[in-house]
Amino acid sequence: MNPITKAVIPCGGLGTRFLPITKAVSKEILPIVDTPVLAYIVDEAIDSGVTDIMIVLGKNKDDIKKYFTPGQELEDKLLAAGKDEYYRLVNRIHTRANIIFSCQEVPRGSGDAVLYAKGFTGDEAFVLSWGDDLIIGRPPVMKQLMDAYSRTGKTILGVQRYPLADIYKYGVAKVLSSEGAMHRLSGIVEKPTVEEAPSDLASLGRYILTKEVYAEIQKTAPGKNGELQLTDTLNNMCKSHGVYACEFTGRRYDMGDKLGAMQAAVELSLSHPEFGERFRAYLIGLSKTL
Repeated sequence: MNPITKAVIPCGGLGTRFLPITKAVSKEILPIVDTPVLAYIVDEAIDSGVTDIMIVLGKNKDDIKKYFTPGQELEDKLLAAGKDEYYRLVNRIHTRANIIFSCQEVPRGSGDAVLYAKGFTGDEAFVLSWGDDLIIGRPPVMKQLMDAYSRTGKTILGVQRYPLADIYKYGVAKVLSSEGAMHRLSGIVEKPTVEEAPSDLASLGRYILTKEVYAEIQKTAPGKNGELQLTDTLNNMCKSHGVYACEFTGRRYDMGDKLGAMQAAVELSLSHPEFGERFRAYLIGLSKTL
């Protein structure tokens, strides 16, 4: 079984919950301190052994492409000014992996976005991550799922256990059999009520997909609004090819939610090597005045 070296990251949503800023800036580029959410996800892929990344852009998301494209004029100015540290910081954005782009001009669903990567991944299994799902794990979550794939050779969903009161936000695993943190699935229930939830295992935006996914997407009937949903395809694959869920370890931040984004900013700032300790002292002092 060949090692996984390719990742696909669809970035299609409008980011309506972060208006008005997302009128001008893609939600995937919103910063945590000085680094975009998407850059954390790209780094996770690279740190997991990925060498080639395709970012599938929605319409009007040129700022994403600009961020990951070499800015020769800026880099030359930084070098000329002797600002080597800043040069290295900017240069590493586009030199650690081969990053290419495709554009989904019309939003036709998550399954359709994945189809854009068919020529890129070919017959290889690959990592899929949504562009605004931030998860901090050691080892990286993508690497955890790659290791699970090496044991099964099947499509893998990254899952964590969630309180049933919050389970309605997620796709939820319907378990056929379990062995430790690995679960063979009979299906996935999308955003169930508490009463409908088949388990407390929530799918959280990380997948290993095998080559069969493309043919299965093309056989999947369009769902709501005529869109192709990846969950529908994965449900079909549970029956035709086998799908597993792997419970990963890591801290997941809901970057589609303002509170989740603020939690990420605060917690990652506390571990920032430049000012983390000063920020911690500031928060402690602030808490005494509130």
